[in-house]
Amino acid sequence: MTTSIPDTMTQTAVHHHLDTQGLICPEPVMMLHRTIRNADAGEVIEILATDPATTRDIPNFCRHLGHTLVQQETLAENIHVNADADEITVSDDDDAPTSATLYRYLVKKKSA
Repeated sequence: MTTSIPDTMTQTAVHHHLDTQGLICPEPVMMLHRTIRNADAGEVIEILATDPATTRDIPNFCRHLGHTLVQQETLAENIHVNADADEITVSDDDDAPTSATLYRYLVKKKSA
């Protein structure tokens, strides 16, 4: 399913949606890599993430593999994280995050 997401300059058609909210490094980039492999050249993947490491990892992923980072933005701060506590590694279970920042990325797969 393709949806149009408005951005500041133009409309960008999104072909794949990837929700990595609540997941931590390296899962968001691993999931993006798998989605990119299944996408056709020129298709756009929307990624939603709460891991702050994605602000570094996703642009580096695009740069190293030749994909285009069409857009990177912070959608919201202090959102409730609805993650499985077993998937979050912290020193103490009482420190498990309950809120996070929501990041959004649009990545365009490179042409063959």
